[in-house]
This record gives sequence, structure tokens and C-alpha cells, in this order.
Amino acid sequence: MEKAKVLFISQEITPYLPETEMSKIGRYLPQGIQESGKEIRTFMPRFGCINERRNQLHEVIRLSGMNLIIDDTDHPLIIKVASIQAARMQVYFIDNEDYFQRKATLVDADGNEFEDNDERTIFFARGVLETTKKLRWAPDVVHCNGWFTALAPLYIKRAMNEDPHFANSKVVYTVYDNEFKGLWSENFKEKLKLEGVEDSDLEVMAANDYVNLTKLAISMSDGVIQGSETINPEISEFIKQSGKPFLGYHDEESYVEAYNGFYDSLLD
Repeated sequence: MEKAKVLFISQEITPYLPETEMSKIGRYLPQGIQESGKEIRTFMPRFGCINERRNQLHEVIRLSGMNLIIDDTDHPLIIKVASIQAARMQVYFIDNEDYFQRKATLVDADGNEFEDNDERTIFFARGVLETTKKLRWAPDVVHCNGWFTALAPLYIKRAMNEDPHFANSKVVYTVYDNEFKGLWSENFKEKLKLEGVEDSDLEVMAANDYVNLTKLAISMSDGVIQGSETINPEISEFIKQSGKPFLGYHDEESYVEAYNGFYDSLLD
């Protein structure tokens, strides 16, 4: 029997970024799922604070070179890769000079959120999916971790729903308590549109903020996981109302087994 394939799209992975609840899951969940007998691929943004030399990142020329158009501007897609030897796993990094060369992740030195975080999420989600296609790898499950990955479910279910790489993929979205505070640009919904994405798909986006972005991701997912002990109560209520398969919070000791079982339940 062929191994089930799981694509991990993660906002943070340690040791490339500091240890947080999310970055530790980004690191140890793929390893645990691989050890359980599934095949994995893992992606994260190549934030500028990641030390390429120390972490031995190098560009994958055969995967780089595509341009993604966002808001009528071409943005070259650069793919890098590094290995976590202890886990026998590779991590692919989505890079671009405009979006990821600054020496910070999501906020500047004064704690202000970057104004182009909306475009950065669009570029990241599209970059991951286009690169997965170039790898000629069709995931059975796509697991999105954190709000920076929130547009991937929309693109899989609408823009790529007939693409053989994603037509049968089950999408899982994990919600954490890592909200961003600001409102994204007024034309965010126009920027994110691709062929297949309709206005009706975006009706849940009453405002261009964290809560509504998360609702959009949930509405386009096949299953939802609570990654933090507590999450925004409005989102918690939205998950209940959605009727989607839901997995509650699990601690470090039990989450790998629980998540693996959750994937299997969606694939049955």
C-alpha cells in the first residue's frame, strides 16, 4: 500500500526561528508523522533573520525562477532548502527579495506590523503550492500551521481544485493564539484573487483582520485543530458552527499521535 503523503505549511519552525509553541510543532510534528510511516514535505517562509550559513540553506535552482504576480507586480520566487539531520527531513523555504530579505519576521524593530504582511501571505501560500507542483508530489493531506498560511486552503479548494496535485487533498488548518492586530489593506481581497476564487468565497471576510482571515481558512478546510490551549472565542464559536471535523488541544506528549489519527479519519 502506498504511503499517505502529508504537506506541512508552517509559519515557524525551530531551529530556524526561536522556540515557540508553534515553531516546536513545526519542527517535531513532521518528524513524528514521518516516523509513523507517512511521507512528508515541509515548507516555511525564508524570513530575513534566518542565518543561511549557520543553517546551511542553499537555493534549489530547478525549483526557482518562477514569477508570481501580486497587485500587478512581478515577484520572483526563490526556493531554498536545508536539512534537519537528526530528523532525516528537509525543509523548503519560500524566498523573495521584496518580501523576505528584511531582518525580521512579521513586525519591525519597534513592534509595528509590516504593512505588506497581506501580500507576503499571498506570495507564501502561492509559492508553496506552485513548488509542490514542480516537485510532482501530490499530498493526501495539507496541514497549514498559523495565520501566515491561511490562504493556502482557499487556493487549494478554489484555484487548484482541478489540478491533479491537489484535487484529492484534504486540508487541515491549525488555529493558535498568535493574532495579528492591524487591518490589512482595503484591496486585500482583490490582491488575493486567482482564477477560480469568486467573491462569494470571500463573503466571510467582513473585515480584513485576523479573525476574518482565520474564518476564511476554516471555511475552506476539511478539518480544524486547536493548537493552543485557548484561542479567540469568536473563532472557537465559528468552528463549532461550521460543523467541520475538529480536534481539540493536545499537549506535547500526545499531539503527534492525535494529529496522525485525525489525518487518517479524514482520509477514510
